[in-house]
Amino acid sequence: MFDLQEILPTIGYLGILAVVFAESGLLIGFFLPGDGLLFTAGFLASQGIFDIRTLCLISFIGAVTGDSVGYTFGHRVGKKLLQRENSLLFHKDNIEKARLFYEKHGKISIVLARFMPIVRTFAPIIAGIGDMHYTTFLSFNIIGGLLWGVGVTVAGFFLGKSIPNADKYLLPIILVIVVVSVAPSAWHILKDKKNRDSLKKAVKKLFTRKK
Repeated sequence: MFDLQEILPTIGYLGILAVVFAESGLLIGFFLPGDGLLFTAGFLASQGIFDIRTLCLISFIGAVTGDSVGYTFGHRVGKKLLQRENSLLFHKDNIEKARLFYEKHGKISIVLARFMPIVRTFAPIIAGIGDMHYTTFLSFNIIGGLLWGVGVTVAGFFLGKSIPNADKYLLPIILVIVVVSVAPSAWHILKDKKNRDSLKKAVKKLFTRKK
């Protein structure tokens, strides 16, 4: 895992804004560590490295504008994108996962998806493909941006302020956040027998090569 406590002061506010923006709506951002990044940034703010108000503002702006760009992309070229073959940045399984999540939870999925890696990136694209009215999308987008972008950041800030030597517990907490956020997506994938069989074959092939 990247040492976010070392990286974030280096990339600064603009770097954090760029990461949050990219993960919220650009295809290239699905692999970025949004939850851990926001939580760690909030913690660093509690240590005086960042200003918490500025941090919350850029996190909110990055989250909302990123999702809006994702929506626009899905609305304008999404249907054509679905006809393309899989590539390094685009995989139809990710779109399908977000689509199923969107169908199950409806408009509120724009808020819920904020807390699910990969789905978070593709949900606004699916909303655009599905021609959700932009005013409706923007309303849920703003709510999601507040709960995720500001909420996770403030949680890290209060941890740093409330617990002495909290930096000792930061890595385990981030690991828990990652596991909890990834768990729903992992369960959705692994409950499908075809996906389980594919994973078993990949693991078996990996260990066979090592021998």
